[in-house]
Amino acid sequence: AALQENLDKKLFGQHLVSKVVVKAVRGFLNNTNAKKPLALSLHGWTGTGKNFVSKIVAESIYKRGLQSKYVHQFVATLHFPHAHSINLYKDQLQSWIRGNVSVCPRSLFIFDEMDKMHAGLIDSIKPFLDYYELLDGVSYRQAIFIFLSNAGAEKITEVALDFWRNGRTREDIQLTDIQNALSVSVFNNKNSGFWHSTLIDRNLIDYFIPFLPLEYKHVKMCVRVEIESRGYAVDEDIVSRIAEEMTYFPREERIYSDKGCKTVDAKLDYYYD
Repeated sequence: AALQENLDKKLFGQHLVSKVVVKAVRGFLNNTNAKKPLALSLHGWTGTGKNFVSKIVAESIYKRGLQSKYVHQFVATLHFPHAHSINLYKDQLQSWIRGNVSVCPRSLFIFDEMDKMHAGLIDSIKPFLDYYELLDGVSYRQAIFIFLSNAGAEKITEVALDFWRNGRTREDIQLTDIQNALSVSVFNNKNSGFWHSTLIDRNLIDYFIPFLPLEYKHVKMCVRVEIESRGYAVDEDIVSRIAEEMTYFPREERIYSDKGCKTVDAKLDYYYD
C-alpha cells in the first residue's frame, strides 16, 4: 500500500511505471513459491524518475530504505570503471551477491548506469537470476534485482511522439506498445551493458519498464512538490518560471523536458536561499 501511495503522490507522468512496478513487486513479495528472483529493468532519459522509483521500492520493503544493509547499489562508472579489469569485476560481483544473499535471502541489488557498464560484465550474474532451486546450497529466489539505464530512451520517445502526433494522450500508451521494441533496442545497443546479454536472451528480465519523457506540466508538478518539501508555500509564478527555464525537445514542438525533473532542486536554490 505504501508503495502505491508514494508512487501516486511523488511520481509524475509515468502511468506505466506505477502500474507495473506495484503489480510486479506486490505479486513477488506475496508469492511464497517464486521460481526465480524478480528482475526489473527501468529505462528512460535522465530525470524521468528511475532512481526515484528504486528508492521508493527499497523504502517499501526495508525500514531503512536505501540505507538498509540488505540493499546494495552498484554504479557502473564508480564500481566497474576499467574495461581491462572485467574478469576481476565478474568474480567480485558473484562473490558479493552470493555472500549477501546467504546472509539475507530477501536482498535487493540495484545496478545504476547500465548503459555505461562494460558489455559482458552483467552476464556474470546470470546463474543467480535463473530458475535454479539452489546454487551451492543457496537459494536466490527471494532476491530482487533492479537495473537502471538510459538505453532505449530514444525508442520510448519515438513511441510517445507517435501517440502525441496522432492526437492520442500519453495515458493511452500501454506496456505492449513499447516493451518488446524496448528489449530489442537495449539488446542491440552496443553502448549498453545489456548488449547481446544472456539475461535478455534467456528472458530472465521480468519487465522492461519504460519511463516516458516528461512534459512541461510534469516539470511544474515536480517543482511544486519540491517547494512543499522545503516547507514553503507554493508560488505559482516561481513554479512557471522554473519550468520555463528548462530546455525542451523536439526543438520545433518543445514537448519534452531535456533533463526531466533532474535540475529542479538546483534551480530552486536560486529562488530560495
